[in-house]
Amino acid sequence: MAFGRWSLSLVAVVGIIATIVAAAVIWLLFTDPVSTSDVVHKAVAQGDVAPLLQALGSVITGALRGLFKYL
Repeated sequence: MAFGRWSLSLVAVVGIIATIVAAAVIWLLFTDPVSTSDVVHKAVAQGDVAPLLQALGSVITGALRGLFKYL
């Protein structure tokens, strides 16, 4: 039973992280579509995902800063 609870919480954490990343990608597509398409094109064509991860990280940290500003 303990393994079942642990695996359920692991699935929940992975789901939350996937939701956050998906929301950040959607936010980038709406706010800066040209830069996002350039970064995605480079990630697909050259295999360089660092700029994509950097853009996602900046969006997520900006959202967290805005959230903590209200707290």
